[in-house]
Amino acid sequence: MKRYIGIDIGGTKCSVILGHTDEINSNDKSINIMEKISFPTEVKKGPNYSIGKITDAITSVMKLHNLTSSDIESLGISCGGPLDSKNGIIKSPPNLYGWDNIEIVKHIENKFKIKSSLQNDANACALAEWRFGAARGYKNAIFLTCGTGFGAGLILDGKLYSGSTDMAGEIGHVRAERNGPVGYGKAGSFEGFCSGGGIAQIAKTMVLEKLQMGEDVSFCKSIDNMDQIDTKIVAKAAAEGDALAMKIYRESGKYLGKALSFFIDVLNPEIIVIGSIFARNHDLLWPSAKEEIYSETLSYTRNACKVVPAALGENLGDIAALAVAAYKEV
Repeated sequence: MKRYIGIDIGGTKCSVILGHTDEINSNDKSINIMEKISFPTEVKKGPNYSIGKITDAITSVMKLHNLTSSDIESLGISCGGPLDSKNGIIKSPPNLYGWDNIEIVKHIENKFKIKSSLQNDANACALAEWRFGAARGYKNAIFLTCGTGFGAGLILDGKLYSGSTDMAGEIGHVRAERNGPVGYGKAGSFEGFCSGGGIAQIAKTMVLEKLQMGEDVSFCKSIDNMDQIDTKIVAKAAAEGDALAMKIYRESGKYLGKALSFFIDVLNPEIIVIGSIFARNHDLLWPSAKEEIYSETLSYTRNACKVVPAALGENLGDIAALAVAAYKEV
């Protein structure tokens, strides 16, 4: 049994997780969460505040289990990019205002004398699903975030691929249309069409068209209420059979299919795992995504790849941080 500590740093909350792996056979391991401490990030208080809370939580989880630094194999940090994984530096993520060139790995290693490493959240989730989830056993796998943002983590030929500046897989920034919902600072980007915020933007546009024509919308009664529209509201309406809500998800699913087609033909993966909104609303997004894939991809690449929801569920973020700790490039 090997023990690991994971740190999941987000714009709203941070978590420190203690876990261990159990080896099932030479190629197959499971991971278990032993302890978890979470707290608000409170970005306005600055990075030093949150880093102090993180170090306090690391100390607490080790004390709770009577562990010292020598009992911990390694520590992994998952955080939104941009970042420098080679040097362990967080570099001004948009959801962490004021976190500018934070040498988080150096700080943790100096404090606890535990070997530590840093990855962006998409890469961390890719490692988690590859080592312990839906992509276990595959050599070429892609993980797609599909929540607040839209990005990819790439496992190519049995290794994590980050690119020359840790920016590989940023499909969300690619422009899918000349105009459209805004995501990743770009109108018509894949993030604009496929993220949670993008789905809300698509919904607001379609709802406004209906309301201005005097038509009723079951999940939004007036223009004054449009700011309340989000993916959950639209998904609930779609699940209840609302035609407009279903159309909104079909539109997002179409662009998801275009993004998937790009990865399928260019990288020829065996499996693509998609988290968050796709995992929760698979039946709403997949039909139009699948139709797009069959329209756009080569049969050779399409037939070699399957697309599945993430398997690790609500524990994905926790296991992702632990997976960063447990990952050893071979």
